[in-house]
Amino acid sequence: MLSISRQQHGVSLVESMIALLVISIGLLGIAALQVTSISQNSSAFHHSQAVWAAYDMSDRIRANSSSFASYNGIKTSIGYSQDCTGIANVCTSAQMVTADAADWETMVGNLPSGQGQIIAQTNPSELLIAVMWDDGGTPGGGSNGAVCPVATLSCYTVVVAQ
Repeated sequence: MLSISRQQHGVSLVESMIALLVISIGLLGIAALQVTSISQNSSAFHHSQAVWAAYDMSDRIRANSSSFASYNGIKTSIGYSQDCTGIANVCTSAQMVTADAADWETMVGNLPSGQGQIIAQTNPSELLIAVMWDDGGTPGGGSNGAVCPVATLSCYTVVVAQ
């Protein structure tokens, strides 16, 4: 009597398709993580640029402390033009405020929908510096509990005291 062995050798087509499906789902998950990573990296870059712009302006205000009150009301949407760089361009303290605003406008303009604003606080010896940008996500309020001047944009704020 002949006996025929019915043991399976190799992999069936069904098992191969299931393995391909599992690998495909894993690769899609990795792709989704990569997209999220790129988005978060861009957001972190914009936030660090906003922090840098806010602290740069606060340093400029401290350097020109005799015109502290003149910085109140600066908005990057106004369009400032003053050059105080170089030996030939010696500026007064008031002209330096305009030059600082022009430089700050350029810095903040590098952010997506970037805007900047300097607002006097209830304490007259304090100014709120707000840098706002479109982060593509949910807009955030200002840092340190401050209210952002434009509610639809992400915002970083810093208070500078005289």
